[in-house]
Amino acid sequence: MDDKIPQVLFESEVFESDTMKNEIAADERCRTLVRQFHDDLLARGYTALNASDFAYSADFYLRDYLLDFCRLDFNFPEPGMIRKFAANWFIRTTLDPDISVLKRHLEGIRELYDFMRREKLISDEQFHLILPELSDIEYYSRRIDSFNSIAGDGYAAWEAECPITF
Repeated sequence: MDDKIPQVLFESEVFESDTMKNEIAADERCRTLVRQFHDDLLARGYTALNASDFAYSADFYLRDYLLDFCRLDFNFPEPGMIRKFAANWFIRTTLDPDISVLKRHLEGIRELYDFMRREKLISDEQFHLILPELSDIEYYSRRIDSFNSIAGDGYAAWEAECPITF
């Protein structure tokens, strides 16, 4: 790791969204983590393009989905977080959801959590709990297809299969 980039230390209270100061601090910690993640990918031999793609996906997942939409602390991954991202939120918030784009995001998220595991920011157990959700591409592809086929009042049934609420 580059000594010029500060070590990311996460404290759960940083992610409480009760004040603008806390939200800004959480956002900055996410940015720092993504920069360190990007540097780690480069150091491990990823091309600049692949490292940037993975860092973009990590940033999209962390700041847009977990922090901004869910108000969740990404330092504590739990089952369901990624499934709700991939099978609901991504599909609903993307103009033209495409499985190849989602697959790239999931690869970046997997690399991010692997980085966090190696840096001891999450446990091996936490990492292994989320792995199945990162690889359920066929399910996510079906969800995209079924979303694109919604007619009439079919949205409620689609949403009920994988609700976004926590």
